[in-house]
Amino acid sequence: MKKIKFYRVLILCVLGIFLVSASTVYEARVVSSKFDRSTALADTIVEETFAAPAWADTIKNPIGNSPEVIAKGEEIYNLYCFVCHGETGFGDGAAGGAMGVKPANFHDPKFSKQKDGAIFWKLTNGKGNMPPFKEILKEDQRWQLIAYLKEFGKKQ
Repeated sequence: MKKIKFYRVLILCVLGIFLVSASTVYEARVVSSKFDRSTALADTIVEETFAAPAWADTIKNPIGNSPEVIAKGEEIYNLYCFVCHGETGFGDGAAGGAMGVKPANFHDPKFSKQKDGAIFWKLTNGKGNMPPFKEILKEDQRWQLIAYLKEFGKKQ
């Protein structure tokens, strides 16, 4: 008798967990009556605007963008960023696709048109799945990373 009660409770718990996770994870958007891959992908990965405050544009890069600075930025990128933003910076990294919000594509003109100060502010403070790097990277390391990120926009 006790065994049957235990299995009933176990089945109810598993069923409850499944129902709760299934109902809270997915929010469907009906875009059209036809099914196509781009519509399906749009339902699962959202592009979210990540804007820095206007005053962040006034922050100036104190270390420049020499080849040495860019090389150090590449090392930092390969350590912390590629897993979400992808090896080549298109926002297609393995972990990034699983987050629900598409990571930045560093080849996108919207990214390369940003001032270095705005990117520095975003990198420092983070938002949502993008962690704040103010405690992880020193200030000069963040500037090195920005110098490297700006190189993606130059390679088309």
